Amino acid sequence: MKALIQWQGAWLAAVVGLLLFIAAKVDAEEKKGHAPDLDAKDWKALFDGKSLKGWAVTDFAGHAEPKVEAGLLHIPAGLALSGINRTNPPPKMNFEITLEAKKTDGNDFFCCLTFPYGESHCSFVVGGWGGGLVGLSSVDGMDASENETADYMVFEKDCWYRISVRVTPEKIETWIGEDKMVDLETDQRRIEMRFGEIEESVPLGIATWMTSAVLRDLRIRELKPAK
Repeated sequence: MKALIQWQGAWLAAVVGLLLFIAAKVDAEEKKGHAPDLDAKDWKALFDGKSLKGWAVTDFAGHAEPKVEAGLLHIPAGLALSGINRTNPPPKMNFEITLEAKKTDGNDFFCCLTFPYGESHCSFVVGGWGGGLVGLSSVDGMDASENETADYMVFEKDCWYRISVRVTPEKIETWIGEDKMVDLETDQRRIEMRFGEIEESVPLGIATWMTSAVLRDLRIRELKPAK
């Protein structure tokens, strides 16, 4: 009898372990969430690796001056916000943006990617609030630290991170690498910018907060509207 009970216990533990493994695998696959296809042929470069053509230095108070060196776009740390914004209007809906960024100094966001959402705009914050916050700002009047898109991640200095955003009428989705960070259904949600100087980043901009960053491989592509 004792042996039977031990066998049943071992069998139950094995079943529970298998179910937990399957659940973890499914969760990992869902988290990937079909990140943008980097091999697609219709991407358009937003940075030529030589100059700031197509971009303007965002006139934040106390900003540092972005520059291009060795094919990379450098945004040095300023007194607060520093960054660039696009001079040519991007699509307002049905598009994907992707870039690679790394933090070289500082302890706050090294990429605040502002993008259109229809007639409004929104920002994907990467590395805020002391270096780890990820999320959208703003949703229903709440910034990235307050709404349900908030997540946390450790970002190492001098490590490249692929940052991607997809905007459709139904959703705003974001990824870091292959990991999906935001999957926000936007029906009946108020999508807007956080009030303040970050609004200078529209219509498409990248900003840092008291942090130095390096960017490369900035590109965008339009998506076919869902039928």
